[in-house]
Amino acid sequence: MANITKKLLAQKLRRKGLSISEIAKKLGMHKSGSISKWCRDIVLTPKQIEKLAKKQESGSYKGRIIAVEKLRKDRLKEVELTRREGINEIGKLSKRALFISGVAMYWSEGETYPGSDQVSFINSDPKMILFILRWFREICKVPNDKFSLQIKINKIHQYRIKEIENYWSKLTGIPLNQFTRTVLIKSEIKKAYPNPNIYYGTLRILVHQGTKLRRKINGWIEGLKRVIKLPV
Repeated sequence: MANITKKLLAQKLRRKGLSISEIAKKLGMHKSGSISKWCRDIVLTPKQIEKLAKKQESGSYKGRIIAVEKLRKDRLKEVELTRREGINEIGKLSKRALFISGVAMYWSEGETYPGSDQVSFINSDPKMILFILRWFREICKVPNDKFSLQIKINKIHQYRIKEIENYWSKLTGIPLNQFTRTVLIKSEIKKAYPNPNIYYGTLRILVHQGTKLRRKINGWIEGLKRVIKLPV
């Protein structure tokens, strides 16, 4: 059983109120350190705490677990507070900020192979796809009819192809007649998902006749390197 599958099962059992040692036994794991880490964000209900304490038949155990749950709740509150602070620090996105952010994102995830003149971007994160499309449209002035999209997904999802294609078409606002044939990957899945039916594979965005834009993007990336004092 892959670790990710064990992790999902451990979290499911913890939400049911099982102790870390009980979960370790069910999963056949001798060490409970990994399980504790996997389940650290799961807050137990007072009823579940009481039930665990009765199993241990120890008042001190109940006190310890209540203390642990308090620390967990405090940490989650701090995580949420920090997240909100980060959101507020970003503020509004100016055109200049959109421009620089898009260059950095393309540098990271776009096609930058020196021997190619294609403008191409691949990712599985829907929000990143929407961001780069906004960048292409607003900064690069790419019209909608110049986009060609291609989906790649494992062959075990072939029964969902129409659903997946419709999902990406609706998300991007690009009609299905601008999609090339979906590629089914014939390889063993190495990652498990809590709900595989909400996984939609990766999307490749290709800009037709993008040679001139590719050269411009290359210049933007070189300019960004210079600004942050990296050797071109």
